[in-house]
Amino acid sequence: MRSVRMRVLASLLVLAIAAIGGWQLLPARHDTDGTITVGTTDSVTSLDPAGAYDAGSWALFNNVFQSLLTFEPGGASPVPDAARDCAFAGNALTVYRCTLRQGLRFSSGREVTGADVKYSFDRVKRINSDVGPASLLDTLQSVSVDGQTVSFRLTAPDATFPYKIATGAGAIVDRTEYPANRLRTDGGADGTGPYVLTSYTKDRQARLSPNESYRGAVQHTGRPVLMRYYEDSAALEKAWQERRVDVAARTLPPAVLAGLSPSGPGRRVTESDSTETRDLVLNVRENSPLHDRRVRQALAAVINREKLVSQVYQGTTDPLYSLIPAGVTGHTTSFFDTYPKPDPQRARKLLDAAGVSMPVRFTYGYAEGRESAVAEAAELKRQLEATGLFYVTTKAYPWADFQQRYADGRLDAYGVGWVADFPDPDTFSGPLVGTDGSLKNGYSSKEADRLVRDGRRYEDRSRAVEDFKSLQDVVAQDVPLIPLWQRKEYVLSTEDVGGAQYLSDATGVFRLWRLDWI
Repeated sequence: MRSVRMRVLASLLVLAIAAIGGWQLLPARHDTDGTITVGTTDSVTSLDPAGAYDAGSWALFNNVFQSLLTFEPGGASPVPDAARDCAFAGNALTVYRCTLRQGLRFSSGREVTGADVKYSFDRVKRINSDVGPASLLDTLQSVSVDGQTVSFRLTAPDATFPYKIATGAGAIVDRTEYPANRLRTDGGADGTGPYVLTSYTKDRQARLSPNESYRGAVQHTGRPVLMRYYEDSAALEKAWQERRVDVAARTLPPAVLAGLSPSGPGRRVTESDSTETRDLVLNVRENSPLHDRRVRQALAAVINREKLVSQVYQGTTDPLYSLIPAGVTGHTTSFFDTYPKPDPQRARKLLDAAGVSMPVRFTYGYAEGRESAVAEAAELKRQLEATGLFYVTTKAYPWADFQQRYADGRLDAYGVGWVADFPDPDTFSGPLVGTDGSLKNGYSSKEADRLVRDGRRYEDRSRAVEDFKSLQDVVAQDVPLIPLWQRKEYVLSTEDVGGAQYLSDATGVFRLWRLDWI
């Protein structure tokens, strides 16, 4: 999130050759070094793992850095990567130990030690960046080292801790290259992942070369990769049409995705189930016009998700009615059960009871970069203002500015996409609705926090289902956010590129090393 990652369901990968009207089959164009070019509209907030918690940054982290653990394609449980082995010490689930794999080296050639692992976790917590992943390590109390064995002491039982250290929050950095108390800002990145970052131009491109010194869970490092970053979906579409990218991932315009033909020549499209979600986040602080819970309930009572999905996304997303998306253990339809249909009369009664002036005026902010975000904002504004109960001012911001504005509490409401961090429903609980969570909307509930803690007590994750169901009921009543939709995942590639179907899946890992020329 990362503002942008939990994907428990096994993705249904439907591989088909597809084309978009007017696109012609062109000769394969291999670079002399075999580089595969991947285009995306995702932004990179920071190259420093302590300073980013979003999909674009973590896609790079997955490839440049190693964590102690990782996820195999389609896997539901973490497996060793930089670690040789990891396990809880005893049944209390409060001490977790890992032993480092031998032979790990940073790009400088320096050997990785347990001290580097401790340093990496300590600095994430110490820096505590507003847009960083520190909230994901909320149960981590301390880290100690004995040779190559690293021990994590937790403040409370947390069966999901192994999942969390398998993410970008657990990226291991070179302690001689990264400042202890501030973010690294020189444009470099030193890790031990399958790739080495050889050059980076912010908002433009990142060039990656296979790391010949890599040792870990990945069996074979891939081709050189050039990641190109586009300012919006239209720019990515143009690059795709002109064959300036070999792979397009996240995100082409909905009209393009809806028009994909399974029978056309020249292109491959991978369509898979996804647990990426989009929420309308509401600022609940006292100075916000949405502070009163009844005002937030009134908003939830009038939003028409079906119309939003059909008008803006043309069937490439599905309406979402709960905190935890469909296909994930513990999913419910709590918002549908509580607000079964758009009901302006009910909303008016709630606003009357709150004693607020109507129309309620508030600002809605969103990040630039996807043309659908503009249409989404316009449709939400239209729906809310059509009731006569709300007046909405919409405003787009560059990604970094947007993140900082909502982290500072300067937006009344804002649209945030969430790409699951790891395959467990906990990734949709604490980070989104826990006190001091990632959405920075001021929400704090003792009952929600209790249910988040209770859901982490069980190594057998099926035993946490009732806690997650209860949590979703609490969220539907308190309305710190309103779930809007759940995305279907599309990756397009030219016919001479293989492995695009493995690029991303239900684990949240972005596997550039799976791409290859056919």
